[in-house]
Amino acid sequence: MAAQPQIPGTIVFDGAQARKGYALNKMCFSFNEEANRKAFLADEEAYMRRYGLDDNQAAAVRARNVLQMLAAGGNAYYLAKLAGIFHLDMQDIGAQQTGMTKAEFQAMLCSHA
Repeated sequence: MAAQPQIPGTIVFDGAQARKGYALNKMCFSFNEEANRKAFLADEEAYMRRYGLDDNQAAAVRARNVLQMLAAGGNAYYLAKLAGIFHLDMQDIGAQQTGMTKAEFQAMLCSHA
């Protein structure tokens, strides 16, 4: 099998990433149900243990860092549920991806309008 092309600054979600992130993605999928979102908010640590998140995944969740979650095998579509629980919108995530504050990211967007 040929190696995946490398895109600087991009994590390719392939089979290896899917296996690595299975527990994190399974947890995020559970947030389709309101009762699970409430259970997570009531005791994040217990909820993460319930799904078997590894240390890197749990640290990324604690830090509310979407880029770390992606690196830990998270799939962007599943992570959207978790980002919503944390009240992060696409501009928050864009700011994380560019290393800017949200205000800096918004100003950059406005400068290109």
